[in-house]
Amino acid sequence: MAINVRPLGDRVLVQPLEEQETKKGGIIIPDTAKEKPQEGKVVALGTGKLDDNGKKVEFTVKKGDKVLISKYGGTEIKVDGESYLIMREDDILGIIG
Repeated sequence: MAINVRPLGDRVLVQPLEEQETKKGGIIIPDTAKEKPQEGKVVALGTGKLDDNGKKVEFTVKKGDKVLISKYGGTEIKVDGESYLIMREDDILGIIG
């Protein structure tokens, strides 16, 4: 399904990856006790950032990357019932795998 949201500038659209509902010991964690996900998948990239000389700076992440995100970073939006985060590339802590 195509997402009709295109970030601007150095922003990235990330789909948070939900944690598993059952832990190793078989304990089921209710939604109210779950923490915000810290992993996500890059869905779309913005138009790019310009440096002081006016040259376009390439993104470090690419579409499809699994990333580690700041727990409270980004702005949460909902598109067609799905949750997404729009955040600056600087708010992404690292690429997983």
